[in-house]
Amino acid sequence: MRGMTDVSGLREIRSLHSTGKRGIPRVQSSAYLDLYVLEREKERLEKEAALLDKRNRTILKRLADIQRQTETLEKSASLTGGRSNEREKGAKRDSPGRKWRTSPLNY
Repeated sequence: MRGMTDVSGLREIRSLHSTGKRGIPRVQSSAYLDLYVLEREKERLEKEAALLDKRNRTILKRLADIQRQTETLEKSASLTGGRSNEREKGAKRDSPGRKWRTSPLNY
């Protein structure tokens, strides 16, 4: 089942409550209820704003990490002339002139 957060654009729809319209005239005793409802909505929106701020900081940090990694890889690619260091290491390791180091296993 889809919730309110899953439907795009649903948050921008204004309800009767958010516009201040009523079908029944206001009664003095309903002010406490209105205050309670508004306080709950305020708390919910403050919590959501804090979560969005935290998410935004996480995204910006990850983007900075990606930028640093990209610069590092571009720098290493330009120094090696486009060759990969991993290929060179693999070629040395797999060369036929090298012997394997072995150790006996006693069972």
